[in-house]
Amino acid sequence: MRINKFISETGYCSRREADKLVESGRVTINGQVAELGSQAELTDDVRIDGKPVGEQKGHVYIALNKPVGITSTTESHVEGNIVDYVGHAERIFPIGRLDKDSEGLILLTNDGDIVNRILRSEGRHEKEYVVTVDRPITPRFMKGMSEGVHVLGSMTLPCIMEQEGERVFRIILTEGRNRQIRRMCSAFGYSVRRLRRVRIMNIELGSLGYGKWRDLNRDELKQLFATLDSH
Repeated sequence: MRINKFISETGYCSRREADKLVESGRVTINGQVAELGSQAELTDDVRIDGKPVGEQKGHVYIALNKPVGITSTTESHVEGNIVDYVGHAERIFPIGRLDKDSEGLILLTNDGDIVNRILRSEGRHEKEYVVTVDRPITPRFMKGMSEGVHVLGSMTLPCIMEQEGERVFRIILTEGRNRQIRRMCSAFGYSVRRLRRVRIMNIELGSLGYGKWRDLNRDELKQLFATLDSH
């Protein structure tokens, strides 16, 4: 975003006053003197007279290890909705969806701009899942899934498949159709017993406890914004 907007959203001063600070050479971005129209990201080191500007107010980016049974909706009348489950002080909403009967990583924020940017180019971003099915996996299943499956009227994109156990596989998708993995498995006569998302782009579930959430850290946000800016 433009540097004047960045500064004003911290509550430091208005955009017009921020422009005056920039014109007078008092603002730096990552050690470089800012100019009118300079761009700054959330993760940049912005300073006025050498002192760090406070973090932007109201911007929240969190990762949740969603339990089974929680619905990815902001609708408060839905029992078990994800917003009430997290109970954050800010008004947040999920980025994309994760089925009620699935678990694992989902991102939430109150930054509408990043939601639109991620969803608009969703087809280019990886999402990784670990899936358990109801019977032993075969080479035919692995090959067919990786090459694409006809679901919802068209073929899915090729994907990366890796077998991890007799009935467990890891899959990396670059698209997000409704209940896609379950539909793909069903096409081969398999039923999903457990579906857990472990990564969205550069954000990993890691050791985050079941049902717990955390704020995204500076490095995660920096890489996330860099990836979005490259598309």
